[in-house]
Amino acid sequence: MVETVTRKRIEILVDKPLAQVPIQAAADVGIAGYSLVPVQSGSGRHGSWRNDRISGAENKVLFLTIASEDKADALVEALAPKLDSHSLLLTVADVQVVRGDRF
Repeated sequence: MVETVTRKRIEILVDKPLAQVPIQAAADVGIAGYSLVPVQSGSGRHGSWRNDRISGAENKVLFLTIASEDKADALVEALAPKLDSHSLLLTVADVQVVRGDRF
């Protein structure tokens, strides 16, 4: 059986023009790998929204990374002061990964 290890999966919903904020924060705490996934639409506290390809209004992306618990905690600490001002939605969950030494 393949062995797995527990790591943290961090997802951050961010306005596309602000995507550099979690990218830089992750780099600052030693997290190099991430993915940016386009998000088409959604609904939240302020109602529904959708990606407008013509004007770029309300374009959102999902910043996704997997990290050790220490690095995940450091990333959350770094971004906590920006959650409201940058309208970030940040989630952290345990995941099982193969080749845990990569994260």
